Amino acid sequence: MMVVYSPDPRDALVSVVPVPRAAEAGASGFPSPADDYVEGRIDLNGVLIPRPLATFFLRVRGEAMRGDGIVDGDLLVIDRSVHARPGMVVVAVHEGEFLLRRLQRRSGRLVLVASDGASPPIPLPIDPEGAGAAGGDTELWGVVRHAVHHLLPPRSS
Repeated sequence: MMVVYSPDPRDALVSVVPVPRAAEAGASGFPSPADDYVEGRIDLNGVLIPRPLATFFLRVRGEAMRGDGIVDGDLLVIDRSVHARPGMVVVAVHEGEFLLRRLQRRSGRLVLVASDGASPPIPLPIDPEGAGAAGGDTELWGVVRHAVHHLLPPRSS
């Protein structure tokens, strides 16, 4: 079962934590140690959560989207105010559970497709763009804006 978290809008307004931003970006390297200054600060709330009232967080369970670099344990930033279009990674409610898939158009129909190569595509019951009905109990819930992927193993307590 995936767990959905909703940010407290009051926190988004008051918990601004500016993080230093390096003056130069390296090609998969570190900024030069010679740069002893910071060009500016970046507010991660502003970057990751442009619409706090429409934003939710979802912890990924499973490996269905591994081919897109989204793996078990990642934290997703979901925006319910974005109109889903083919090519976007979306969260859907399918048979009463949250499901993470890429929205694609195949043979004139919208389908939800996993990137693991094993999960079958799921047709959307009603194509919002008028391609018809496919049956089933599936609806789009939100669009994935960001995936927070941990590169270090979790700390032991």
